[in-house]
Amino acid sequence: MEQLNHLYTNQRTGDHSPRKVSRTDFQRDFDRLIFSSAFRRLQNKTQVFPLPGSVFVHNRLTHSLEVSSVGRSLGSLAGEFIQKEYENYLSPESLQFYLYDLQSVVAAACLCHDVGNPAFGHSGEDAIASYFEKNQSELKDFFTDKEWADLINFEGNANAIRVLTHQQNGKDEGGVQLTFSTLSSIAKYPCEAIAKKKGAINRKKFGFFQNEKETFKKIASQTALSIESEEPLIYKRNPFVWLVEMADDICYNIIDMEDAHRLGIISTHDCESLFLEVINQTTSDDMKRIEQKLCSMQNSNEKISYLRAKLIGSLIVSGMDLYKKHFESIVNGTHNIGLIDTVKQSSPSLSEIEQFSISKIYNHRSVVEIENAGYNVMYELLNHFIPPVIKNKDDRKSYEKKALQLMPSQFHYDQGTVYQKVLGVLDFVSGMTDNFATDLYRKIKGIDIGMTM
Repeated sequence: MEQLNHLYTNQRTGDHSPRKVSRTDFQRDFDRLIFSSAFRRLQNKTQVFPLPGSVFVHNRLTHSLEVSSVGRSLGSLAGEFIQKEYENYLSPESLQFYLYDLQSVVAAACLCHDVGNPAFGHSGEDAIASYFEKNQSELKDFFTDKEWADLINFEGNANAIRVLTHQQNGKDEGGVQLTFSTLSSIAKYPCEAIAKKKGAINRKKFGFFQNEKETFKKIASQTALSIESEEPLIYKRNPFVWLVEMADDICYNIIDMEDAHRLGIISTHDCESLFLEVINQTTSDDMKRIEQKLCSMQNSNEKISYLRAKLIGSLIVSGMDLYKKHFESIVNGTHNIGLIDTVKQSSPSLSEIEQFSISKIYNHRSVVEIENAGYNVMYELLNHFIPPVIKNKDDRKSYEKKALQLMPSQFHYDQGTVYQKVLGVLDFVSGMTDNFATDLYRKIKGIDIGMTM
């Protein structure tokens, strides 16, 4: 287990100069993300439900904060386990890292795991990918096969690496300038687009665009990621990724159920029953005491919030038990079953929550409506900006030049390849909030006409 000493580093993208501050380098990652515009924009990006005015539900920002909170707990428990069980393999510096700093790395990675997701959730991703598929005959010849694979498989995970590391026109080198440890910890699918493979846990999607391939190689080198294949390029996961993934998996189904309850989409009885069943299957807590506590509560939302907290706590314990049990196969890259998927095998009710969410929540009319609307908005925005950007500057019509004037200067790469210019458009469009994308769509379509400052 000597490799445990090489899975982390305080080296970061961009400026590497040492700083004498009261925070560790890994705490600085968390703080940089909190103050970054990419993170701030998540407050107006849909998690699942349309963002209503009268009932508060989760958006991408609140979801990320909650995942980060769970991730910090998992990182702390994992660090204590590694420090205790593998002390003889660890350098003094590594002992310090696992005991005190791993939790900060996992918390920061959880905080930024969704920054690459476009507006309108997965329908936004689908719109971007399908735009290129539907316009293949006009566009494909401008790109290499690998570049084209990036576009027709557009993926929020890969886009997150770009958002966090890419130097925009006129901006600082290294993007947000995070440590390679945090960046490595969000790489759930550490491969290029052409290596996608259904069923392979680290290749269901892909983790970096061709433009960021060299950056990702540096991330992999600095955090000792094992190479599974040189061509196409595939790495094995950093063991910290499993903690980030577990935190996300624990939160999203449970929180979506709580939101659906607040919106009246599912009843208190159904939500309470499902939560109690999973708690009973995953914890040694006194169920009688939990039920007595519920009886003392008069507010239905308070009941569900209490059960949500108990359920998340029990899943943290169950998930961490599995992480410890499979730790050596996780470190050597041979483990290939998601930890929450394993929990579901011993807790059928957790799978029932997932199926319930699919039938009652993700296919609810309000969710389907926003997905359809979001798809069309994102598709039409690309249709406005992509055709002019692929042309040479001198060949653009007057209206095409005016279209590109709507893009801020940091997204223009006039000296780059067509691929890089298109990525600039994707940076602009994928970074939009739901409201901004909708407003711009309405204006360029002539639905809203008038002066805005």
